[in-house]
Amino acid sequence: MSLTTLRDPTAETSPTRRARLAPSPSTDGKVVALMDIGKRRGNEFLDRLEGHFKKAGVATRRYAKPTNTKVAPTELLQKIAAEAQLAVIALSD
Repeated sequence: MSLTTLRDPTAETSPTRRARLAPSPSTDGKVVALMDIGKRRGNEFLDRLEGHFKKAGVATRRYAKPTNTKVAPTELLQKIAAEAQLAVIALSD
């Protein structure tokens, strides 16, 4: 068994250790947040992913960071947490 190290992608100067949540065993009855971080072609990835979720009958909601150069505002993260149970964040590069 190999050990995987997860890193905290937030802009904290001294990251805190957080316990990793177990992945949801099912998307049944859940809303998936699709967040565009503003990088090139991230929206294309989310468009395709959203299409697959819709074909599978999974509800989605779209969100976007105001800029890709800063962390997401706390208000946006709170809104996502209140409205969705799962999240996909579009990355690129």
